[in-house]
Amino acid sequence: MTEIPIERGFLILHGWQNHRPAGHWQHWLADRLTALGHEVDYPQLPDPDQPELERWLAELRARPGMLRGQGLTVVCHSLACLLWLHAVARNTVPVPVDRVLLVAPPSPGILEQHAEIAGFTPPPVTASQFSAASVYTRIVGSDNDPYCPEGAAAAYGEPHGLPADVLAGEAHLDMDAGYGSWPSILDWCLASSNDARIQRRTGVAPG
Repeated sequence: MTEIPIERGFLILHGWQNHRPAGHWQHWLADRLTALGHEVDYPQLPDPDQPELERWLAELRARPGMLRGQGLTVVCHSLACLLWLHAVARNTVPVPVDRVLLVAPPSPGILEQHAEIAGFTPPPVTASQFSAASVYTRIVGSDNDPYCPEGAAAAYGEPHGLPADVLAGEAHLDMDAGYGSWPSILDWCLASSNDARIQRRTGVAPG
């Protein structure tokens, strides 16, 4: 059997209280990308119920070097989006990244309400730091995310000049919202164009 060449590398990072359940869309995405022959790293970050920023940053620094694929894409969900922003602000992203997708980042006000994750409250990030960390960064959120009442586009996209896809009625884009599979995000990962729009999961009813 001919081996499928590894064309791309993907680093998938989970959020708070996420123990990588098989039913989560990130698990589904990792399985699909791996089956297509891509190099995928989907680590369990330390102590997800009581996360410590410094430990998560240390883990992040160790991960990208494990990927041999060309064209590294990082896909973050929820608290991992803030982990990425801290790495960008500190200029500690260890290897060049082609694309970053920040899915359902929680708002600063929500982070401050929870002592377990208050340390992840986003730092200031400049346009030059974003450019140094990755060629392209995109945000995806919903218009009724309880963890980001003002919306990810308003909280992160507009202040940083980042493109954002706003999905109507999709809450936190997690398992509770029905996101066990998400074909559109797989399509974006595989698309040659960064601008391919990310849409809601087919079959999920708004609200």
